Amino acid sequence: MATKKADGKVLAQNKKASHDYFIEDTYECGIVLTGTEIKSLRAGRANLGDSFSTIRNGEAFVHNMHISHFEQGNRSNPSDPTRARKLLMKKAEIAKLLGQSKQEGYTLVPLKIYIRNGYAKLLLGLGKGKKQYDKRESAAKKDAQRDIQRALREKQKVAR
Repeated sequence: MATKKADGKVLAQNKKASHDYFIEDTYECGIVLTGTEIKSLRAGRANLGDSFSTIRNGEAFVHNMHISHFEQGNRSNPSDPTRARKLLMKKAEIAKLLGQSKQEGYTLVPLKIYIRNGYAKLLLGLGKGKKQYDKRESAAKKDAQRDIQRALREKQKVAR
């Protein structure tokens, strides 16, 4: 009897992406890692802050994703922590993403890294850039929703 490992332990998340982009579609893809990078990922030593994704020669890559050196590692540690890493996706998905990302204002944004069934996965989002007034509008909606939730909690406390 095979045991199933826990799904979706989030290791790193790009919180700035939802602030800067309207995420219209998401894709799950694997990452090609070398040496002890997976151990650093499992230790939570990754950063997606300034990362972005491109498609070249029918292959998808993620750039500027920082995975720190593994302290107990040996010589198989990669020398550059922000090197371009290949993403594992099906050809049909890559072709679809290539067509959509060529449109004006669309970009491929890494959203989060997580472990699924023992493998490191990257959630890639197709995002359209927000203008400054869109960012202010989103912040106002969040504030209004927070105020509504706060009022409801206060009302429930009084009713008890």
